[in-house]
Amino acid sequence: MPEPSPRPKLSPAAIVLTVLAPFALGYFLSTLFRAVNAVVGPHLVADIGLSATELGLLTSAYLFAFALFQLPLGVLLDRYGPRRVQFGLFACAAAGSLLFALGQDVVMLTLARALIGLGFAGGLMSGFKAVVLWLPAPRRALANSCIMSFGALGIMVATVPVELAVGAVGWRMVFVGLALITLAIAGLILMVVPERAEGRGEGLGRQIMSIVPIFRDRVFWRLAPLLALTAATHIAIQTLWAGPWLRDVAGLDRMAVANYLMAMAVAFLIGILSSGVVADWLGRRGVDLITVMLGFLAVFFVAQLAIVLELTSLTLPIWFLFGMFGQVAVLAYPWLASHYGPELSGRTNTAVNLLLFLSAFAVQYAIGAIIDLFPATARGYSPEGYRWAFGASLALQLLSLIWYLTGRRELHARADAAA
Repeated sequence: MPEPSPRPKLSPAAIVLTVLAPFALGYFLSTLFRAVNAVVGPHLVADIGLSATELGLLTSAYLFAFALFQLPLGVLLDRYGPRRVQFGLFACAAAGSLLFALGQDVVMLTLARALIGLGFAGGLMSGFKAVVLWLPAPRRALANSCIMSFGALGIMVATVPVELAVGAVGWRMVFVGLALITLAIAGLILMVVPERAEGRGEGLGRQIMSIVPIFRDRVFWRLAPLLALTAATHIAIQTLWAGPWLRDVAGLDRMAVANYLMAMAVAFLIGILSSGVVADWLGRRGVDLITVMLGFLAVFFVAQLAIVLELTSLTLPIWFLFGMFGQVAVLAYPWLASHYGPELSGRTNTAVNLLLFLSAFAVQYAIGAIIDLFPATARGYSPEGYRWAFGASLALQLLSLIWYLTGRRELHARADAAA
């Protein structure tokens, strides 16, 4: 791929204000929209008359559209740069939010939710691309972490603040307001972010073909299911089914549910900021990244088991741990980059992201379908339905762990050979 044009001179303050801040705000919106149905879901059920299956389908439509657009997204970013791509995608997201506000049935809501997912498919990757274009290599990891931290803030806003806003103006007006905010940030990106010329990059067909060797690699298929299923389960549950569980199983009212979701969002932020620090500290003492990841995942599995067993006396700590350790699979990404080499590292991430968000779509939808197999209660959905749905998800994750462990020796042998 042709090298980008020489980086214009911008002061650190200008880079923060005109490059990092606009894309960080974009990722903030991306995670807010991803998580908002955990609070808005009960209102949709009451107003539209949705079943658990329909609620799971329309919410997961965001993830499905998000996943399918990952491959062409890379080509667009390489050809046109993050400024123009993000503006166009955010315009789609704003249209989807407005359509959602007008939705009267599950079909219209699902299509609107998919359009929102398409619009935010580049929410994080556009920011990462901008970081590569405008910052020197030694500062990119810090810049990426700063952008990701705004995603945690988006999940926080999708809890108590959204519940208060829905109570004040209704869920439809909330989505109208979000559409206007999305358009405003799209305009900010177009007007504020400096342009930078690039080469045309690879065509879509060539990019897809270059991923084929990754999907044919046995090492990839040993590790990818574990990464995809654990991160997908966290996304599927925290952004939708945690709220109904807290209502139907723990017996919390709507504001209490929003407060618990806020605590989970804080846990998510702590997990993002701390897992990398712990991994770095242990790595300097000879502990590899995947081993650190497995240690964190063990806590994540224990938290899920406690949720399946409905240990409601420990509701806050178990959901806090769930939120904190649900995305530690990200620690494996540097290992994969080392294994496949820097020239394929971007496409390796795309391959994992494709599986992750397709899995999140499937898990979020399947949980609703399983819950619907059990009769509803006066409060909401059946606690037994959650038990079977969350239990099935946990079982799949444990099977993926066993599958990885049976090939762990091969992974380390390949890594040592590559080194």
